[in-house]
Amino acid sequence: MSALVYCGLPVPDGRPCRGDRRAETLDAPNQLTDPESTPPALGDVRVLDLAGEIGQYCTKLLADLGADVIKVEPPDGDPVRNLPPFFHDEPGPEHSLYWWNLNTNKRSVTLSLGSEGGRDVFRKLAATADVIVESFEPGYLDELGLGYEKLCQIRPDIILTSVTGFGQTGPHSRYKAPDIVGVAMAGTMWLAGDPQDPPNLPPWKQGYISSSIVTAAGTLIALCYRDLHGEGQHVDVSMQEALSLTQETAMQTWDMLQVLRVRNGSRGIIPIDIPGIGVYETSDGHVYGYVGTPGGATWADLLAWMADEGKAEDLTEEPYADVCRNLTLRFLSGIATDPEAAKKVSFFPHVNEVLRRFVKSKSKWEMYEQAQSRRLLFGIVSTPEDIAKNPQLRYKKWLTPVEHPELGQTLQYPGGPYELSETPWAIRRRPPLAGEHTDEVLREIGISDGERRALSAKGVV
Repeated sequence: MSALVYCGLPVPDGRPCRGDRRAETLDAPNQLTDPESTPPALGDVRVLDLAGEIGQYCTKLLADLGADVIKVEPPDGDPVRNLPPFFHDEPGPEHSLYWWNLNTNKRSVTLSLGSEGGRDVFRKLAATADVIVESFEPGYLDELGLGYEKLCQIRPDIILTSVTGFGQTGPHSRYKAPDIVGVAMAGTMWLAGDPQDPPNLPPWKQGYISSSIVTAAGTLIALCYRDLHGEGQHVDVSMQEALSLTQETAMQTWDMLQVLRVRNGSRGIIPIDIPGIGVYETSDGHVYGYVGTPGGATWADLLAWMADEGKAEDLTEEPYADVCRNLTLRFLSGIATDPEAAKKVSFFPHVNEVLRRFVKSKSKWEMYEQAQSRRLLFGIVSTPEDIAKNPQLRYKKWLTPVEHPELGQTLQYPGGPYELSETPWAIRRRPPLAGEHTDEVLREIGISDGERRALSAKGVV
């Protein structure tokens, strides 16, 4: 029964529900289960990571849940290691902040799959693996004799997860698709930016990140199915399809109305500038407002606040007072069909200008905290510095210290995307150096020291 009680309410025996933090201070330690003393969620799962940039966040998600993820890199290291930004702006395969962020908790082996010796070693690895995640061109693993059917002969219940630009089948399946191509072909770029601009690229490789999240979900579903039925399967993920939700309702709008949604910048799906909705400049940054929408207070409440501070100007007078009282979604949805409602749109620019002056008179934190105290929907447009200092994230110990002995430093990493009360998310080891665990892993699969030296001499490992 207690599992059904909301956190913060007492359970039948009087103990607080797990997660009740009302008595904690801002800097109190996180009270969830200690990851050092609790088995992780995927602690009995081994994953071979053959994924390029498109799938590395997927395998990080699995590794951070405790899976033994073995990053299989070419002998000269994963090319992603050479992508900026770099630690202290010093380029090098062991200095990529981008690679570090995607590869916590993994082990690394170097292995040439192009050689028969390397493929033999990989087959021995595959015999111990539950999951293989790869992003090669469709058919490449088959050419190496390592396709799904061959892998099933090695381990019948193995799960092979493939993530590529367009999936394993279809006329585009072998087309090259870096992030920018996936975002463009999925329709995401069409909706990004302002109406007067050409289509824009959303920030920082959203195609790869979205694909990785979907790939992790598909892999976990396949693991659940195997636990229930004892069978593995081939999971096929397409970046183009994984990004479909980023179109919002654009596809349905075309399907039902033959109308193309247009780019609306910070307004989202709203085609005109609505007072209270969008980005507003403060004295030291920006906030985003979403006033008059479900879940928050109304424009009347915002106007009352402005009036209390003597900054409503003429908005308490007609015709502006009537406009402010009626700035609701019901009113806005009638603009296209109700001539009387449409007439009021001409007053929007003035209302917005008064609001802009009001917001500009405050700092971003003043605007955010004071608006939230009135249940008005405003949020800070956070900079990286804001994230690092955010009191909510500090309270939850979200930034995670990770030791890098090779650098003699401890670095702060982003925390997990979720908390699990019984099987905690945790960073248990720093990202590996290229080939750091090759000897260790090869010993685990029964390859002797002499065999390892011979493989190394041939450039296989």
